[in-house]
Amino acid sequence: QVQLVESGGGLVQAGGSLRLSCAASGRIFSIAFMRWYRQAPDKQREFVAQIITDGSTSYAESVKGRFTISRDIALNMMYLQMNSLKPEDTAVYYCAASTGRPSLDWGRGTQVTVSS
Repeated sequence: QVQLVESGGGLVQAGGSLRLSCAASGRIFSIAFMRWYRQAPDKQREFVAQIITDGSTSYAESVKGRFTISRDIALNMMYLQMNSLKPEDTAVYYCAASTGRPSLDWGRGTQVTVSS
């Protein structure tokens, strides 16, 4: 199991940028992949981006070309660089990690609000 803490959320203007961070602790060597999810009010939690141990990445179609997921292995950190933000990106963003157990480990989330 790992513990995850998100940070970097806030209020930004449409077209602006924001960088989210996820700090991992605990049994970090067991992590197979890490993901960002988001959840807007009255909507289901949706996948945003993924990074695997080999460094390969994948993105939801809605954020492809605007968001970039990355990691710093030495610092046990994962990042989500968000550019060209839109009001529809407004949501609570969650960091998640797979450690080989059936369920993911989750952070508590960080709020991102994009104004028109």
